[in-house]
Amino acid sequence: MFDLMIIGGGPAGVAAGVYAARKRLKTVLIAEEIGGQSVVSEGIENWIGSPKVHGTELAKMFAAHLDTVKGDVVTLELGQRVTKLAKIEGAFKATTKNGSGYRAKAVLVASGAGRRKLDIPGAEKFENKGVTYCASCDGPLFAGQDVAVVGGGNAGFETALQLLAYAKSVTLIHKHKEFKADPVTVEKARAHPNMRVIAHAEPTEIMGDQFVTGLKYLDKDSGEVKEFAVSGVFAEVGVIPNTSFAEGLLELDAIKRIKVDPRNQRTSVDGIWAAGDATDELYHQNNIAAGDGVKALEDIYLWVKKH
Repeated sequence: MFDLMIIGGGPAGVAAGVYAARKRLKTVLIAEEIGGQSVVSEGIENWIGSPKVHGTELAKMFAAHLDTVKGDVVTLELGQRVTKLAKIEGAFKATTKNGSGYRAKAVLVASGAGRRKLDIPGAEKFENKGVTYCASCDGPLFAGQDVAVVGGGNAGFETALQLLAYAKSVTLIHKHKEFKADPVTVEKARAHPNMRVIAHAEPTEIMGDQFVTGLKYLDKDSGEVKEFAVSGVFAEVGVIPNTSFAEGLLELDAIKRIKVDPRNQRTSVDGIWAAGDATDELYHQNNIAAGDGVKALEDIYLWVKKH
């Protein structure tokens, strides 16, 4: 029986793990890997303390910090995915994909989110044949070619900037008139001569034969359906929280994010906290996730000592 079970190895889970070690809470951290969603990013420029860091390097920093402080207090169970979280007498039990079971007095859910798929004709058919969800993985394959990015948040514009290093041209499509991305990132991308931005437009179909050859979209201003030729479509259309294992136990919002009290990250069940992209936190960023993990851990420590 552990004092605490942390589910997830992103910034929220790792930050909580470091604090759990410092507070000497007997903890198990269960995750598929250490790093979180940003492990695929070519350059993270808003992680406090580092002007720019590659996603894989940030993951290595997380792992090194945990290894330095964990001692015999924090147990890492990597390569594991929790499939069910249940309340048992006086504690909680997590079951993983391989059938392993872990018990703890308290739980911090920091399981993050996965990438949302494009839901238009051709998206599924041409996945890995021109449609991709990872610029750092597949971007170099499109060197010297015309590509499109779907999404106007920070992830979309950062993907565009990454692709501009080797693509012939990048066209970014965003469904709203205004962008969610930071203005400095938008300006940096729009200043590039090979960048084109189409706002207030909705992708309607990905065309191709064996591979992607073009993208159709609805111009919301004119009502016309237009198209242009591209070899690749990079989708950055949001994320889906990894919370299926907690359905029926925790209160979730309409899109399956865990509802939390922002003062302390407590969920609807006494003894379970949640932090990071798996929650209904208003803003989802690495720094915020880490801070929420620390906030949760401070509250968890006091709770465990009383129980």
